[in-house]
Amino acid sequence: MEQRTEYIARTSGLKAKDYIGYGLVDTAGCLIFSLVTTLLQKYYTDILHLGPLFIMLMFIGARIWDAINDPIMGRIADTAKPGRFGRYRPWLLYAAAPLALSGVLMFVKFPGMGEEGHGVLTAVYATCTYVLFGMIYTVLQIPYGSLASVVTTDDGERNKLSVFRSIGAALGSIPVLLIASFAYSKRLDGAGNVVLGENGKPITDMQYGPVLRGVILMAAASLALLLLAFLLNKERVQAKPQPKAKGGTRRALGLLFKNRAFVAISLASMLLLSGQMFTQSFYTYLFDDYFHANWMNLATQACTYSPMLIMMFLLPGMARKIGKKEVTSWGCAAAAAANLVLFFLRGMAPEKLMWVFLALCFVSGCGLTTLVMQLWAMVTDALDDLEIQSGSRDTGTAYSVFNFFRKLGQVLSAVCVNGALLGMHYRYEKGAVQTLANLKIMYDLATIIPAVLFGLMALILFAWYPLSRRRVAALQAQKEQALKESYEKKLIDIG
Repeated sequence: MEQRTEYIARTSGLKAKDYIGYGLVDTAGCLIFSLVTTLLQKYYTDILHLGPLFIMLMFIGARIWDAINDPIMGRIADTAKPGRFGRYRPWLLYAAAPLALSGVLMFVKFPGMGEEGHGVLTAVYATCTYVLFGMIYTVLQIPYGSLASVVTTDDGERNKLSVFRSIGAALGSIPVLLIASFAYSKRLDGAGNVVLGENGKPITDMQYGPVLRGVILMAAASLALLLLAFLLNKERVQAKPQPKAKGGTRRALGLLFKNRAFVAISLASMLLLSGQMFTQSFYTYLFDDYFHANWMNLATQACTYSPMLIMMFLLPGMARKIGKKEVTSWGCAAAAAANLVLFFLRGMAPEKLMWVFLALCFVSGCGLTTLVMQLWAMVTDALDDLEIQSGSRDTGTAYSVFNFFRKLGQVLSAVCVNGALLGMHYRYEKGAVQTLANLKIMYDLATIIPAVLFGLMALILFAWYPLSRRRVAALQAQKEQALKESYEKKLIDIG
């Protein structure tokens, strides 16, 4: 038994600092990314007064560029010669300052922006800064995803890395909720009186100053955490750079799209991110305009992320005994059911419904946590399956494709959010007031869209993703032999 696991043992052995350092990368990244998922959409409509149709087209255009940009970054990561600190780890350092700066630039409002007569200038600035952020985020995320494959080859340790990455992402997503909860004030008329909507509730507006100050603080924290994460991470498997052969990218992409496990988990991740981004973004409208309770931004995210405190101890054991595929399939089904129940409760008065809404958000959060915390381990399992079947070790290219699927999730979220705003005739002009009929449509769309997205995730995992518990166990034995052969052929170094 010892001989069979010799090479896995030599490329594993993580300690607490390794798990913390790995998770901190996503904490740093999500400090900036959460600004996009939670605040940017409403900032664009309410501060810059950009129309939902333009925002949707801008997001789609940015993803079209990513179809070119992401594979390029993947090939750079795969073909670059490893340096003193490894192949993927140095990119944490390279991306730190540019990511923080791009995050701030998205929320800088220069004089005249958002005012009449400056619509073109506002649109161009928003587009340029958003695309810049996307490119820099790719520079961080693709090497970071690839890092898991060289930090350890042990399945159990990779499961824990996935858990710590998910916890890191959750921690990075919390501070933006404070901004979302406190960056509003009641609208006043010329005489200083509070303006009321059709339902008799005070109308609140997002305020630019608090948003910008919060963004700057989060960007500074992101920079510091990425520098710390760089110091704490270590590459144990040092693969030789892939040769820059003609047609290498096309061959690598062809192998990826033929692998059922990789395509299935990529689609599930796309739908997961789409559902998460939709709720985070659209809920800011729902809580502000429908419930008139901005504090629910913080409360609902607490309901969504608090299950991690329990699941972080239970999921690794459940994954070993039951299987990652099996646990996540039922979890996603539970999340879909919770959102469907919320849709059918749409006749309740908002004052009573808000507490039921939060309770079912907790149920949904418990279900989604099973996939959120195991997602990255499932991706690594899929790449192990790909390597065993084809011999492909184009990890950077693989993560560029996976990252692109997640960006397609952002497109799907943008279509859902802005399509919902257009469908309910959301009024984004300065000083606009929403009608009661529009608000009812807002609630319906806020609940049925996540139910559909999470239901599709469950279906993909149940019926298409092939890596059951038994198959993953078999992969470990095959991976030991593959590591042995790669080391003897001098395709990898072990450090």
